[in-house]
Amino acid sequence: MSDPQVLRDVLADDALLVTPEEAAALLRVGRTTVYALMKYGDLRPVHIGRSCRLPRSELNRYVDALTSSRSEQPDDLQPGTEQSGMPNSVHTLPGGR
Repeated sequence: MSDPQVLRDVLADDALLVTPEEAAALLRVGRTTVYALMKYGDLRPVHIGRSCRLPRSELNRYVDALTSSRSEQPDDLQPGTEQSGMPNSVHTLPGGR
């Protein structure tokens, strides 16, 4: 595993593109969660050669989408259900996140 100080130095530089591991640290989730979000299309990575990176703007877009969808949800509608009361499709990420 990488040195935490080196990771902090990289994150402090405000790089335009971050690795999935750095994105996980920024979002405070696990690395496998970031890879799952990319697989499901919730996060859109940029590929440069064989390298996979995430633009910081993509991380901001994802967080904004999470917060806006939460504020648009009616109070009487429980998370994970539609108006009919039937479960809607929700991505289940590793670890139940």
